Amino acid sequence: MIEERYSLSLLRIKKIGDETIVTDPYRDFFVNTSDFLIRMDEEYERVQSGRIKSETLSILEKENRKLYEELLGEAYESSYANPQYCVRLFGMEYGQLFSFLYTEMRALIVYAYEQDQEAMAIRMELFLEIYHSFYFACEQGEPIPTPAQVRDICYWFLSDYSETETEKRVKHQLDPAHDFAASIIQTADLEDLRYLYFYGEFIGENECGTARMLNAMSEEEIAKIADTYTEGFRIGFIMGNKDLSKKKVVNIRYSIGFERVIRKAISNFKEMGLQPAIYRAGESVFNKKSNLKIGFYGAIPNKQYEFDHKEDDALFLDKLLMNRKLEVLKAAYETQKELAFVHAGPAVMEVFGETPFVPVSKKEACRYSEEQQKISVEYASKAGALVNEYIRGEERSFTIIAFPVPEIGEQYEEIFQEIVKINTLDYKRYETIQQTIIDALDGSEYVEIKGSNGNKTDFRVSLLQPQNPEKETIFENCVADVNIPVGEVFTSPVLKGTSGTLFVSRVFLNELEYQNLEVVFEDGKIVSYNCSNFEEEEENKKYIKDNVLFHHETLPLGEFAIGTNTAAYVCAKKYGIEDKLPILIAEKMGPHFAVGDTCYSHSEDVKVYNPNKKEIIARDNEVSILRKTDVSKAYVNCHTDITIPYDEIGSLSAVKPNGEKVLIISAGRFVLPGCEELNLPFAEV
Repeated sequence: MIEERYSLSLLRIKKIGDETIVTDPYRDFFVNTSDFLIRMDEEYERVQSGRIKSETLSILEKENRKLYEELLGEAYESSYANPQYCVRLFGMEYGQLFSFLYTEMRALIVYAYEQDQEAMAIRMELFLEIYHSFYFACEQGEPIPTPAQVRDICYWFLSDYSETETEKRVKHQLDPAHDFAASIIQTADLEDLRYLYFYGEFIGENECGTARMLNAMSEEEIAKIADTYTEGFRIGFIMGNKDLSKKKVVNIRYSIGFERVIRKAISNFKEMGLQPAIYRAGESVFNKKSNLKIGFYGAIPNKQYEFDHKEDDALFLDKLLMNRKLEVLKAAYETQKELAFVHAGPAVMEVFGETPFVPVSKKEACRYSEEQQKISVEYASKAGALVNEYIRGEERSFTIIAFPVPEIGEQYEEIFQEIVKINTLDYKRYETIQQTIIDALDGSEYVEIKGSNGNKTDFRVSLLQPQNPEKETIFENCVADVNIPVGEVFTSPVLKGTSGTLFVSRVFLNELEYQNLEVVFEDGKIVSYNCSNFEEEEENKKYIKDNVLFHHETLPLGEFAIGTNTAAYVCAKKYGIEDKLPILIAEKMGPHFAVGDTCYSHSEDVKVYNPNKKEIIARDNEVSILRKTDVSKAYVNCHTDITIPYDEIGSLSAVKPNGEKVLIISAGRFVLPGCEELNLPFAEV
């Protein structure tokens, strides 16, 4: 039936170019989009026939670029994928809808490579339904469909196919039998870079350069990288007091080009009894999560394009659709509940080093209304709670590690080796030093942080008081497990009394830059915020609310930590890559503050211990504890770390109940006795 629907749709699409009933500018849009869909059918056949695997590297490169060239550079300015261009042609309402429609059609690229004919067919049918609404109106001399009518067609497409698309997405997330990427990783000749083009993702020099460099490494070097990654995952279960033996599936997330490391990692995980579930980062309105890439992915041809379309569902989002999405999400997890039960969590390999992206906020791009922001927040909360029913937080873990890509600069290979060293630092040495810091913090009433060198931070973080200091502690001694590299002590602060100004001159959060970011807290919750990215203050505040607060009116301070990885800080200074490091490494390069959920989100009742056997009791705060009475009020389903670099820290002190101050950092250096070794790398700056 799907084959028949696909064939009939394609047959109709092929006739559009010869039809003149619909007049310009609409005809031009429909003809060009139909040409694109015909190309996608050709791409489908190219993959299905196996012809793609016999083509030369140069042909594969050329064909790959053709698929994405309209998003690159100046070409994007006149692409229907650009909402600004569409609005200029069709006006605001039609323009946003047509740009959304064209963007959804571009998802056919990856469906052609995965041979998902159903996904292709339903989108072709959506396109035809909208085309026919214009065609028959013009044929009968009636007014063309209104934007509201076009919107309704898209709305019911999204509603009607939510079940199909959600079932598929959940299955891909949980089921190792969906082995599209795993098959490439495990069976391709990785020395032949043609394999990079078998995914359907855009492939650039970062992907090719990474693969070439890894191919030049010895088996021992590859094993060292993979072992650090997989051991971090395993140790995470041990440190979190969780039973890995119950689990059978691990979700591997990576960037294309790292296949040689991932192949070894898959082998390591199999020795732990875990099979890989590897799914693609969202490519459709059904499964995108803002502009974030969660899953495997290739090069991002245009980050502005991703930013422009991160809230396309603002065209449709309402309470009815939200409830529909929650309904089908629950049904999908119920169908896959056995696999969900044995899901161990994600093992994430991030990349960094790309040219920092500073987005342009376009009025033509879709953005949530205030009501939709509330709906979005409500959906995230309920969806998070629902997923946790099936993949329980207290039974799963994760790990994250990051490596640079060639775009980081001419010293790429040297930087890569430095990062390998940082990711494999002797955690036992850090464990001892960090325990010294924890001993100074335990029993303190609060921590006081003051900025310097233009940094306006003046902040007080309230701390929980251990009732049994011999057996209890409030800071976790973070070794190289879930968050690699080693180098931090962290806690869930007491919100009451946690107040003041948090400031950082420049920071990158979720790949977006913030200049002079200033966040003010009262009793542990954000009360105001601003930055200097844009000329208009309103635009700056909206930028933060959309991308840091994720549409919440406020967020609690979920974590306070002191980063101790001065080696990473010095590496960043040495190579001038401070603006290119991921938060995973940057958070270890100074004190950091996470807004959102605590680090123990959904696992607060699991007892965890430091290496010295003391139980870490600061796992809750006044928000997360609400799970005892109303779980919908306990979690905000986000966690964003904001780090103040050492060179912007004037002082960081632990303040005892009697007012005594124990200075830990002064003028960007550790001054607490027992921490002198942390200052040694600074000599290289």
